[in-house]
Parts: sequence; structure tokens; C-alpha cells
Amino acid sequence: MDRRTGSWTWAAITIVAVAVSIAGSFIGSGALGGTPIAEAAGGALSADATPLAPGGGAFSIWSVIYAGLAGYALWQLFPTARSSSRQRSLRLWAIASALLNAAWIWSVQLGLLIGSVVVIAALLIVLIRMLQLMEAYAPQGRLDMLLTDGTFGLYLGWVTVATVANVAALTAAAGIGAFAGWQIAASAVVVLAGGIGVGMAVRTRGRLAPAVAVAWGLAWIAVGRVDGGLESTVIAWVAGISAAVVLLTAVSLRLRRRAQPSVPRGENPEQAVR
Repeated sequence: MDRRTGSWTWAAITIVAVAVSIAGSFIGSGALGGTPIAEAAGGALSADATPLAPGGGAFSIWSVIYAGLAGYALWQLFPTARSSSRQRSLRLWAIASALLNAAWIWSVQLGLLIGSVVVIAALLIVLIRMLQLMEAYAPQGRLDMLLTDGTFGLYLGWVTVATVANVAALTAAAGIGAFAGWQIAASAVVVLAGGIGVGMAVRTRGRLAPAVAVAWGLAWIAVGRVDGGLESTVIAWVAGISAAVVLLTAVSLRLRRRAQPSVPRGENPEQAVR
């Protein structure tokens, strides 16, 4: 047993990291004197900046994610979480995800779009690793499923779509604007994002939280293309259909998994469900 990650110290560090992330979110909203993300970096991440930018309402998902992160961090103080092999495997990655989120906000505040892409790519890798670990270790009850699987599943799904939007913002800021066939190119990227969402659903046999967040992001890209400065019926339809496919795939796989005998998961990665 690794007593270091099961100690009070690491539980406290988790709380501090999440607090830093949440404080950064207030700065990113403009509430604490920072520039709102939509206006920072010359407006590169605004809802009308690129064909792949989600509509403004999409970002309300952060309220749910931050509430989940706060609950997860506080739960680390309880003996069940501190002694859990699952949480010991996840805790350092959770801390990294919170700090990377804060770093992303600051990189955008400072107008460092290239830096923001590097940071969000690192964040995506961390969250993918967390998904692998969540698959490897069985959750310890409903609270674990809600605070761990639910929170970081939504986090991963949203960051998947946000990474696409962030890269699009960087290319637009670099001067790669509208060109012949741009709607087809943007639609292809949307399909790719939807394909990643489907792939996660298949790999995890129907985890709903990542699929819901990917579908949410794609749906808001559709909304942004029918109600904004960069309207495109083609992209709106592709994004809407992709969102529906991701969600339906996850739901159907989830229902199929419930109808089949469950396969027990062990206490170490070697016993993961493949």
C-alpha cells in the first residue's frame, strides 16, 4: 500500500488544487477582475470566433464539473476515500487535472493561445488516463460513482470537444480563415470529435458521463452555427447528428451491458476489464 497517497496530506493537497482551479474559473469568468474567456486572447475563444466554437450556453457545464470537483476533493478527507486503492491510483491525476485547468485559464488570460493548446492537450491526456484507471478499479459505492466517474467523465467529455475548439481558435488566430470548402473541413473535424465520443462509449461499454458531455459540446456547436456570426446549416446538421449518435451509442451499450452478466473488476490494473 502506498501510504503517501492515502494520507491526510494528499487529501489536503487535492482540496488545495481544486480550490485553485475553482478560483481560476472565477477569474476566467471576469468575476474577480480577470477578462472573461470569451473576450481574452483577442476574442479567439468566443462563440463566433471559429466554425467549431460552441454557443455560449455550452459553458454552463463547468458549473456541474466544478461542483463535482469540489465534492470529490472534500470526499478525499473521509476514511473510505483515503484508504481506497482506486482513489490512491486516481488522486495524483485528479490533482494534475485541476492544476492544468487553472494553467489553461491563465494561458488564455495572458493571450498565449499556443500555450493553451499545449495545456489542454496535456489535460486531455491526464483525463484519458483517469478513464483507464476508473475502468481498472471497481467503484466503492454510489458516492464514488457519482463524484469520481460522474465528475471526471463529464470533465473528459467536455475537454474532448474543448480541445477541438481550442485548436480551431489557434488556427484562426494564425490567419487561417475562411477558405473554399471550409464547411466540409469543419464538418470533418466535428465527425472526428463525434467518432472519439463513440470510441470512448464502445471502449467503456456505455459510460454515460463522457458521452453526455461530448454530445452536449457538439450540440452547442450546432446551436452556434444557427445563431451566431458564423452560420452554417451544414455544420449545424453534422454536429447535431454527431451528438445524437454519440449519446445513442452510449445508451444502447449501457442497456446491453445491464442485460449481460457483470464481469468483476479487481483491486489492481492487471485485473481491469478489457
